[in-house]
Amino acid sequence: MRINMEATTNLVQQAKNGDVDAFSKLYSFVYEDLYRFAFYTLKNQEDACDTVSDTVLAAFSQIKKLRDPSLFKHWIFKILSNQCKRKLKEYTKKTVELPDDLGSYEQDFTEGCQLRMAFTTLSSEERLILSLHQFAGYNSKEIGSILHMPSATVRTKEHRALKKLEQAMHE
Repeated sequence: MRINMEATTNLVQQAKNGDVDAFSKLYSFVYEDLYRFAFYTLKNQEDACDTVSDTVLAAFSQIKKLRDPSLFKHWIFKILSNQCKRKLKEYTKKTVELPDDLGSYEQDFTEGCQLRMAFTTLSSEERLILSLHQFAGYNSKEIGSILHMPSATVRTKEHRALKKLEQAMHE
């Protein structure tokens, strides 16, 4: 579902004034993209849900800091991106054992599941770059700003990640 810029601006102004319903409407326009971004970045349904919830709470409490209402979607995705990066750092501190029969389940999944599996072959940085571009709609310059790297590097890493994904899908 899309929302026009004027409606976004009005809803953001209302949310800045404490209107919970206005914020809820704003959230309803981006929640699917937020979840997809978190899920493909974190590769875990529960963590994705938790991270999106944390993002919404943070966004609601910080909505008054949003200077340009037309940038609501980019702003909330930046919060989500930071939340996902924190969660990914937590992952590096955890060890988890995978079940021995994981491979037998992969054969029964649909193409969407195959893509999810292929996505797991990417590094966390590659997943983050692809998610920021595909789900959040950021361009390479914006992603570079978020990740503190040149936009040309972002494009190169995204290109390599897409090639890896394509290879993994055909294996």
